[in-house]
Formats: sequence, C-alpha cells, structure tokens
Amino acid sequence: MGETLTLPVPETLYGTYALALADPIPDPAALAHAEVTRRLSPPLRDLVLGMLDSPMLTLDQRPASGFPPLPGELLAAYGASPSTLKTVDAAAHVLAVRAAYRPGRPPAHEWSARAVAGALAAVSAAPVIDVLTPQVLSQDHLFRSLPDPDGTFRLIDWMLLPHTAAPGGFYFTTKGLARFGLPELQTEDVPHRLVDPWGRLLNGLARRVLDLWLDELPAGEQPLVVEIPELVPVGLQDIAAAQGLDEPMRREVSVRLRLDPRPRPVLTVLPAEDGPDRLEALCAALFGAPESHR
Repeated sequence: MGETLTLPVPETLYGTYALALADPIPDPAALAHAEVTRRLSPPLRDLVLGMLDSPMLTLDQRPASGFPPLPGELLAAYGASPSTLKTVDAAAHVLAVRAAYRPGRPPAHEWSARAVAGALAAVSAAPVIDVLTPQVLSQDHLFRSLPDPDGTFRLIDWMLLPHTAAPGGFYFTTKGLARFGLPELQTEDVPHRLVDPWGRLLNGLARRVLDLWLDELPAGEQPLVVEIPELVPVGLQDIAAAQGLDEPMRREVSVRLRLDPRPRPVLTVLPAEDGPDRLEALCAALFGAPESHR
C-alpha cells in the first residue's frame, strides 16, 4: 500500500454561472463593470475587474432556446423553491458567465464568475444558477460566499454534500471540489445513525484535502501531478474551518483515501484501519459518544 496518492493537475479550470432572464440585458459587460465597482471592495474588486477586462471571463447572452435546458429537477433536489423554478422555466433569455484560470490560489475563475453573476443578478432580479453543483444561489448566499479581504472563504458555501440511501447504508459524495481541480470525495455504506456525524467529518476532510492540494500548487510553474498523503488527519478544527469558524480543541482522527478512476476519478474515504464498526469508532473518537455528538 503506497503512502501517497498521485493526482493529475488540470491545465485549466472553469467557473460557470447562468442567469435566467425575463428580458435581455442591453450591455452586460458595461453593467457588470459598473456593478462590480460599486458592490465589491479591494482586493476582490481588482481581481474581478481584471478578469472582466481580459479574455479569461466571457459573458454569453442568448435566447433560452440557444442553451441546453436548465436542470429543473436537480435544482429542486438541491433546494430551489417552486416559485424560483417557475421563474427559471419561464426565462426567455439566459446569460452565461464563464471564467477560466489555472488551478491554485486564488481560484480566480470561481470568485470572478460568481461575483459578476451576482452583481448582474442584483440589478436584474434574475435567479443565479451555479452550473457545477447545480444549485440556485440566493443573493445572501452568493455574496456571503465570496472571500474576505485576506482570501478566507467558507468551503460549505462552495460545496454540497448530498447523500442517498442504498442497500448497505447511505452513499455520500461531495459536489464542489472539482471546481478547485480535485476529485470529489465519496463514502459508501454509512449507517443511518452516522449520517450527521459522518457528514460533518466529510466537510472537515474536504477542507483539509483542499488545503493539502492548494499548498502543492504555488504561483508560477504548474506541475503536471500533485502528491497528497494516503492517510489524512481530519479534526474538529478542520470541520470548523469549513464553516468559517474557529475551534480551539485539536482532536483529530485519520482516514485513508483511495483514488478510484471510474468513470471520473473520485477519492473514496475509508477508515485508516480495517475492522467492523470502524466508521462508528471514528465518529466516536472525534465527536464523543453518540449522545454527545455536537
């Protein structure tokens, strides 16, 4: 069993957002420039304006029939209200905001595309769809998710953690790590009683793995592959960091990652040691006995 996993580094990443419009915006680029200047503060404002003034960010507005249909059923599954879905279905035009950037810090493709989409939606009263997840983003969610002046952001604002029932338990998978160039995390056969604590553990693990990944992608020359540890510690501080919080207690457990290539690479999360009830033992070691799960 190896001690590291070798992950390929994508050459380019894309952030894509769609605005469902009742009427077209006469000059989307000019309006985006004005609204970003008015609504954002440096250094994010400077980053977004720089992307807007470059070929790395594009605004593509067409009649809705010119795009593939927006995924109404998935949007509903991920929290869109009936009234929002009705607005999306009735949209006569769609404006696609798409930005491209290399993997690493900052994730300029995502920050810029989301900020521009939010600024345009704020004045057009249009729903914003995050195409990757896919999810309708409220204005509060969208602007709260943008980074602080020091570049800090809450990972839970950029990632979903859906879980579905299966014969052996629940299947968990992240949706959102791909925007940073990583494979998504997954776990199979999670017992019903562990749905909440295991979900919290996966949020923290996603934060830890993302930090490991970004630390290996310094500015400048981009590597073709990155190595991350097969055994990864995850602690209460990681879980808090994923939510933008602080946690003084440094309690940690370790999990094992397995890179599975099917049909798109994923990182399967396993206990560090084999044996019965290992998921329950991990949750108990991290959070305490079930009755004291916070």
